[in-house]
Amino acid sequence: MLQITRSADLTMVGATGGAWVAPLGTPSPTGLGTPSAPWTGLGAISDDGLKFGIDEDHKDFSPWGVTSAFRTQITKSVRTFGLTLWETNNPVVKSLVFRVPVADLAPDKDGIARFAESATPKPDRRSFYFLTVDGDTMEGFYVPAGEVTDRSDVTYKSEELAGYDVTITAYPDSSNTTVYHAFTMPVPPAGTATPKTTDITPLKPADALVQSDFTPAA
Repeated sequence: MLQITRSADLTMVGATGGAWVAPLGTPSPTGLGTPSAPWTGLGAISDDGLKFGIDEDHKDFSPWGVTSAFRTQITKSVRTFGLTLWETNNPVVKSLVFRVPVADLAPDKDGIARFAESATPKPDRRSFYFLTVDGDTMEGFYVPAGEVTDRSDVTYKSEELAGYDVTITAYPDSSNTTVYHAFTMPVPPAGTATPKTTDITPLKPADALVQSDFTPAA
């Protein structure tokens, strides 16, 4: 009889979460939760939540006379994060979306802040941290180097909340890593059996295989 083990503790709903930004090169938060300075929160996010994008291309190689690929080479592997920032008058959000220093958005004596958009914007890489939460279940994404690479139109109307719909692209750091993942795992109940290393037959390296390894047992 087929038996399938299912565990709701291993599923996740993006019930809530947050996003933070810090100067480029800021180390990853040490735990799952609200990070401390210099991390700064991006405030309210729309109920569309956070979208973790995976964009990959590959090239297949087929030998002469064979119609199926016998090797595949990844030619593109990009990670992005999409979200809509609702606090459009938050200086940190303005700074991120329009690539201007936060200090330039200080209001004058009349409470008015001003900035100008350049026709030739410069790169504006920063560190990012995203957290999704479902009760006691959490998953965090640390991006050591990222940048806003796409911004959707902003609509101002009476029956709609204005927001900045942005896409942040993760770039590789000095270790050639784009995103660092951290997530909670349920602790197995006491007495739960776990596989022992002696129960697992080590695999042979490819150069140690012999013909008998491919012969079915009698």
